[in-house]
Amino acid sequence: MRHRGRHRRRRRGRALRAFLTGTALALTAAATMISASQATVTDGPGALKPLTASADTDALRLTEHPVPQSSLDRLAAEMGPPVGVGAVLGDADRTLRDAVDCTGAERRALPVTPAATRAYCWNTDDTRGWRPGAVTTSGDADDDGLWGARRVILSGWSRSAGPAADRGLARVAFVDAGRPNRLAYTWALLAVPVDGGRDYRGLVSHVSGMVWSQDKLLVTADDGDRAALYVYDVNRIQRATVTGEAVGRVPGGWSAHGHRYVLPAVASYRLGGGADAPHPATVSLDRSTTPDSLVAGEWTLDDGDRGARLWRYALDTAPGRAGLLAADGTGSVRATEAYRTELNGVRGVLAHGSSWYVTRAAAGDERRGTLWRQDADGAGVATCGSGDRHDCWSTGTESLSYWAATGEVWTQSGRVLFSLPLASIDRTAPRRAEQ
Repeated sequence: MRHRGRHRRRRRGRALRAFLTGTALALTAAATMISASQATVTDGPGALKPLTASADTDALRLTEHPVPQSSLDRLAAEMGPPVGVGAVLGDADRTLRDAVDCTGAERRALPVTPAATRAYCWNTDDTRGWRPGAVTTSGDADDDGLWGARRVILSGWSRSAGPAADRGLARVAFVDAGRPNRLAYTWALLAVPVDGGRDYRGLVSHVSGMVWSQDKLLVTADDGDRAALYVYDVNRIQRATVTGEAVGRVPGGWSAHGHRYVLPAVASYRLGGGADAPHPATVSLDRSTTPDSLVAGEWTLDDGDRGARLWRYALDTAPGRAGLLAADGTGSVRATEAYRTELNGVRGVLAHGSSWYVTRAAAGDERRGTLWRQDADGAGVATCGSGDRHDCWSTGTESLSYWAATGEVWTQSGRVLFSLPLASIDRTAPRRAEQ
């Protein structure tokens, strides 16, 4: 298990400068994707509207449900001692393709403005039939940007094709990002212990939101499963012992749908706010608050008439609760801040300082998404072309993850994993005060 002392707040400027050294991607060809039909900036969403009424904040309440320690211990006793992130990365046997080796169709998923400075493409053979989702990094896990001595990216995917029994299964790619010119990865299946730890089932959910907070991985769960968030411990990764399509205990051992590793959930957070309770469809980590906080946003219809709710939960600072949400004695978790944006079609949400960064799906005659920056005073949008066009963001990013130690925002769209400086978003989406 990772020693707690290695979570100390530290900076390694020389290593980070080396990590960031390199030439920005030549993505000028992406500008040809701006079409004449692109919309112009008309009425923006304006300032965020604070939600302070008890009826609004009560709807955001979660209740924590730990998996009994006895169940986790029984599963580990049956499957063998758990392993950590280092062991998983040691088995990384696949590599992402650099941007220059991506196809033209894949590169069309990249934003026009602001431009990506790093981009990689997933292999077609092991992502066919899987839907990409959220991204989180060791920049979330520890504020020096490292897990031990490693730089790591986690990428969530869900099964979108194949036999009906397999659809919705969720998995995470563990990516060794220590060498920017060669990102190696391997997969682990997300699971939920059942029968008192005598077995496990696959998590059935699109992984649209994911945050790595210290040694915990918090993953959004949609209507395919039975919680708002599931919690995984990256020090409790189990090895599968049988290669096969089944999930769970099988004759001769344990199977994880062809994956070498499986993460059993250690807790879940369930909605407790009644019929109006929004599922947190996208989440990210905000290190600019004290304590760190989990930022959440709800999914809304692309062409609907209702804007999304955006809110945050504080991370716990109590001993023994690293990476978990701050809960009271009854396990209740309440939002510490909440807003409504007039934007619909919200996908990814990130907060840093006073700014909230919101990605929106394409709507109307727009062919690409938009990237907005909002706060309590106004809003701005990333523009491109002549300056009045704003549908120039990526086509399908569902999460945003800020690597504070490097100043980069990581996300993915289609088979493309990419990053860009947060400063470039601020430059291209200056906030305009509401009049």
